[in-house]
Amino acid sequence: MHDIWKDMFVMGLPLLEKILRPILVYAFLVISLRLSGKRELVQLNPFDLVVLLTLSNTVQNAIIGEDNSVLGGVIGATSLLVTNYLVVRFLYDHRKLDQIVEGKADVLIENGKVLTHHVKKELITIAQLEAAARKQGFETLAEVQQCILEPGGTLSFLGKKPGTEDVRHQDLVARLERLSQEIALLRGTQPPART
Repeated sequence: MHDIWKDMFVMGLPLLEKILRPILVYAFLVISLRLSGKRELVQLNPFDLVVLLTLSNTVQNAIIGEDNSVLGGVIGATSLLVTNYLVVRFLYDHRKLDQIVEGKADVLIENGKVLTHHVKKELITIAQLEAAARKQGFETLAEVQQCILEPGGTLSFLGKKPGTEDVRHQDLVARLERLSQEIALLRGTQPPART
């Protein structure tokens, strides 16, 4: 029974090393993911998912070292969480540095036109862009006025506003429909069916 407790709570590495390992791996991953582009955060295709899953497994040993104790794992996880909290808090107070770390928003569609050089730079296919637009309620990219790839990897779509003629036409149709219903009520009959 003594060995069980020893294996669970006696660390195989010094405390300072257990704290520094996750911090170094965290810094490496943040820089690597930033350099690989926002695409990694937008749409995970099967290849991206495999890379992220194997990446976590690859850096696991770098984080825990040769220590499999519960206490060592808790210290490593706590180091990661505290580091992330401090970085996010620091970047919140320093917006310019945050913009350098996270990058700027990138416009992928402007005035209804796909900016192919921006899409290519971010390694996003038109099919992925169309799928993301459908998820946000647009049937086609022709309905999109602007699409922005946000620094955090989110795609934001803004729809085209109807032109003045479309608005006027819809208003006239609505008024005619109301008039038709009022006339039908005055005559005591049912309004004609719309075709």
